[in-house]
Amino acid sequence: MNHAKRVVVIGAGAGGLNVAARLRRVAPYLDVTIVEPSSVHYYQPLWTFVGGGVFPRESSQRALKELLPSGAQWVQDSVQEFKPQENIVVTSKGDRLQYDALVAAPGIQINWHTIPGLKDALGKDGVCSNYSYESVNSTWDHLQAFRGGRTLFTFPTTPIKCAGAPLKITFLVEDYLRRTGIRAQSTVTYMCGVPAIFRVPKYAAELVKIAAARDINVHYKHDLVSLRVEHKEAVFRDTESGNERIEKYDFLHVTPPMGALDVMKQSPLADAAGWVEVDKHTLQHVRYPNIYSLGDASSLPTSKTAAAVRAQGPVLVANLLATLAGRTPQALYNGYTSCPLVTGYGRLILAEFDYDLKPCETFPFDQGKERRSMYWLKKYILPPLYWQALVRGRMWPWPIPEAAPPTR
Repeated sequence: MNHAKRVVVIGAGAGGLNVAARLRRVAPYLDVTIVEPSSVHYYQPLWTFVGGGVFPRESSQRALKELLPSGAQWVQDSVQEFKPQENIVVTSKGDRLQYDALVAAPGIQINWHTIPGLKDALGKDGVCSNYSYESVNSTWDHLQAFRGGRTLFTFPTTPIKCAGAPLKITFLVEDYLRRTGIRAQSTVTYMCGVPAIFRVPKYAAELVKIAAARDINVHYKHDLVSLRVEHKEAVFRDTESGNERIEKYDFLHVTPPMGALDVMKQSPLADAAGWVEVDKHTLQHVRYPNIYSLGDASSLPTSKTAAAVRAQGPVLVANLLATLAGRTPQALYNGYTSCPLVTGYGRLILAEFDYDLKPCETFPFDQGKERRSMYWLKKYILPPLYWQALVRGRMWPWPIPEAAPPTR
């Protein structure tokens, strides 16, 4: 008797759910198992709006059991060890899960502890962050209590999920200060650990203009290294000279350093940085052909966003099914990702681009300009599409924009 081939999906974030749901829809004969310790799923792109007072944080969460695809098994546990030579993953409870194909999508790790003073300061005395469900309310709480002074925003040198988010909250806070009449009594400073305000030149040029027009101080190549909470001081390191720079603050939004999960770093699946090492076009592991990855945990050199998952999911599923059938993967991912860059209440630049940082835009107008219509898209249309289409593996109402075809 032939048994159904088993696909194990590690992680029930946007990537894991999208792939699992697609597999159950297009290949219901497969035995699909999802390994995920959390019982709650968060729509994290909403947290910028939560921090800006637009939505309550509760609207960003759903019970995971409501999102799991029909027919898939859920192992509520985390992975402790990967044994790709044996086609086995071992869970923290000691269960050994055998697979014919593995999808590694466990997400990204937030390293709060690498900034001395941050963990204890978070949520107190003006220190906040949109990067967790537990801390996101502190942004709006501190903002409402703010009466003028020094506002400070950070962007680390590490890869992060949603690379536009630190800039979005900077623009939202600045707009809030204007609307409440305390902008003249305040300074807004964006401390960027990398050399550019945004990776794609077209959108970066416009963002620089907006920041200058709104008197937002932008300092590049300055990475937050510690907090002196008792003095309300943030310590930055110049990434070129190594010199320290002290910035005082009354309101401080921190984007914490991030990286690959520890369990992934220690696994045979990882590259030197700890990401799941896959071909950037096929999403197939470079050493283990029955292993695939997408989303934040992968080595794919593109922004870590839910929009990227939308383009990666169909490619991964097509190639995984080809592998199980003994065929060569043919589907190619061109690096498409998107960052809806909120520039204020009612304004947004919709950045869409590929691996070559070339814009590949959806709509028949210049998306490099602030538009109210794109803000409404982000606020009212994308959340329901996330819940009803992306994590359920369904087709999007509009296609992914075309970009230059990838070269191998």
